[in-house]
Amino acid sequence: MKIDLHIHTKYSIDSTSEPEKTMKYVAKRGLDGIAVTDHDTTKGWDDMLKAGKKFGMKVVLGEEVKVNWNKRRFEILGLFLNEMIKSRDFFEALDQIKSQGGIICVPHPFDLYRGVRDYAERLVKDVDAIEVFNSRVYSLNHNKKAFNFAQKHNLGMIAGSDAHIEFEAGNAYVIANASDTEDLRKDILKGKVKVIGSLVNPSVRFWCRLNQVISVFRNI
Repeated sequence: MKIDLHIHTKYSIDSTSEPEKTMKYVAKRGLDGIAVTDHDTTKGWDDMLKAGKKFGMKVVLGEEVKVNWNKRRFEILGLFLNEMIKSRDFFEALDQIKSQGGIICVPHPFDLYRGVRDYAERLVKDVDAIEVFNSRVYSLNHNKKAFNFAQKHNLGMIAGSDAHIEFEAGNAYVIANASDTEDLRKDILKGKVKVIGSLVNPSVRFWCRLNQVISVFRNI
């Protein structure tokens, strides 16, 4: 099974991806499914589930949530969910993920602008997995640091494209012997997945940032 575990849709403020087009593109790339992980919303779940059914693809329900902890703000990924994470307090959000049987992941932990570099060690005891390959980090070295960190602390590993445009989907993914998403969840926790990925062209991040600025002005 090949699954891209970090994908955004048009329901994220900085993404333009149409769920059905994204799923069609991922299927053409030979993947078996995706995790839909929009920013602070689950509005894309239904569309992705419909698209998954149409193209015979598996869908992991997730959410990328910006949380507050010790006067810091950073993002966590909740995967294998069945309802929205409503709290923005770090520990309350963790409890809400755990209560659903979900997996708590730290995305792009050593990214130049979005990471948790200076306090990653303090989060170890509270998370299940580290995103060890994110296609949108600025340097492969950031992913290498994440991989080494996960190994050092015996944490699960995930990989995702962090796609915000359809053609980014599938740039990174995990490979597992799992037959369904529940087996995949267990394999991640047991460290039985392989990560594959490549970095996106930096210009893609620029266009997504521009789209985010345009969206903000449209809503003023």
